[in-house]
Amino acid sequence: MPYGPGYGAGAPGYPAPYAHGWGWPTGLRNGMGDASLALGIIGLVLFLAFPLAMILGVLALIFGGIGHARARRGEAGNRGQALAGMICGGVALVLGALVLALVVSTAGEDADGHVDEGGYSATSVR
Repeated sequence: MPYGPGYGAGAPGYPAPYAHGWGWPTGLRNGMGDASLALGIIGLVLFLAFPLAMILGVLALIFGGIGHARARRGEAGNRGQALAGMICGGVALVLGALVLALVVSTAGEDADGHVDEGGYSATSVR
């Protein structure tokens, strides 16, 4: 043997070396919880863009629910992350809905709070 005894033999008094290293990850499916948290945070940051925030919030709730169910079954290890994603997604959805309600309620008003009636005023037409 030109390169020595190899992995099978250890020094006298010591066990044989551990040959296969760390191995591959355990196979936990954490993607849904990660996606939920990312979408929830992005939805919170962009809540003024209310259609996008509402879509991201709904997706965060869906992915968070799937990730949370996987964590309960033991298929994933990020139950807290999935829960945080659902909370952030829910808050983004509520904030987006509030901004939408604000935009719809003030759509016909000018800067002084007067309602725009199509360019004609009742006082100017006689």
